Amino acid sequence: MPPRRQPAPPAAPNEAAQLADQLQQAGYTKRDIARIIGRDPSLVSQFYTKNKGAAFVTALREVLTAVETGGITDLPELAAIAARHTQRRTTASGARARVRGKAVLITPTGSGTGRVGTQAIASGSARLRPLIGEAARRGLRLAFTVRLAKTAYVHPSGSSTDSPGIRRDVIQRADHTEERSYGSSQTGGFDAADFARRVNATGGDVTAAVHQWLVETGRIHPDAHILHLEIRTWRPR
Repeated sequence: MPPRRQPAPPAAPNEAAQLADQLQQAGYTKRDIARIIGRDPSLVSQFYTKNKGAAFVTALREVLTAVETGGITDLPELAAIAARHTQRRTTASGARARVRGKAVLITPTGSGTGRVGTQAIASGSARLRPLIGEAARRGLRLAFTVRLAKTAYVHPSGSSTDSPGIRRDVIQRADHTEERSYGSSQTGGFDAADFARRVNATGGDVTAAVHQWLVETGRIHPDAHILHLEIRTWRPR
């Protein structure tokens, strides 16, 4: 009786999968990695199952270096690093392949979210302007979360004067920064149309509009710098 054939040993994971493994060991999920490279989470899974991901190796390597050496942890900042090292697909003729851009997504119930990090904030958080404009057109409410150095805030952490009713949404970070939320569905939030007018008054600079509101209402010092910004929308009841 001839000896039974032994199954072939599993192939070693490709470099994209190895880099994804290292990012997961650093605390990021496959969904996080997908956000960083601007793709669907299913593609990250295909690094392992279909040997895909060669086009993202350089980007993932740079992101891993930023995490391990530079101490950068913010997803939008890591996404900006990855974008600088991601090659677009080409057609058979050598031209750039067309890809669908990501539309601003607000669900039929009015729920929408947009986030930006340091690099986008420095240029006015332009990617958040369509979200705010669409929310204004639909008559939605909005709230936002900002991260600044702890010393940039006027009121102490948890102060009811700073953010009444949502003190539980203060998040203190190890790098001496703090996230605070302003507005919620429980407290009513802000009129998106009014906020859109503020953005228009600053020439479309969302960062400046948020900063101006925080200074005007006595919540931050005028020389404070916003490090992270998130906008959330919903339909009023």
